[in-house]
Amino acid sequence: MLNIAVFASGRGSNFRALFDSLQRESAEARIVLLISNNSNAGAMEFARSVGICSLHLSQKIFSSAAEFTAAVSNALRENNIDLIVLAGYMKMIDPEIVAAYRGRIINIHPALLPEFGGPGMYGYRVHEAVLRERKKISGATVHYVDEEFDHGNIILQERIPVLENDTPELLAERVLEVEHRILPMAVKQIADAHLHHNQG
Repeated sequence: MLNIAVFASGRGSNFRALFDSLQRESAEARIVLLISNNSNAGAMEFARSVGICSLHLSQKIFSSAAEFTAAVSNALRENNIDLIVLAGYMKMIDPEIVAAYRGRIINIHPALLPEFGGPGMYGYRVHEAVLRERKKISGATVHYVDEEFDHGNIILQERIPVLENDTPELLAERVLEVEHRILPMAVKQIADAHLHHNQG
């Protein structure tokens, strides 16, 4: 069984979509931990409602970045985490954690990377940029996380057309539907590979 930690900062719709998908298909994976930097995040509320351990860990509540990183590392270790899923997590992951979980951290991004990624490219800003550059196609990307924003190897992408009457809000809504599809698919791929590796 693949033990997953989800990191989320907001309402947690990708977290819910992943949870529902894993429940429905009884995959070889389960979410055992939610970490949020926002104590009011909808993701925290949802985690509590379904009995998943939820932790509010924000750099603001620690006296140093090192203490914050240590607290995150301890939580991951105590819960025997195999895979970290960033689902709308608005903070950079500490290089120490990236190194410890190399190839075991994935992120969902609301654009077709490598376009429209990097620092400051999140939420509606991404969709505004896509529309400003008059792109005909957008979509979402699941990728491995490395030390740079939105940079690691791509696992899955799905494209959708940008429509003539699209606003950032309308485009965001349709891209989110793609995110809800491809994030569970990527996690299942990783869970299957994990299972085969352990059986082999």
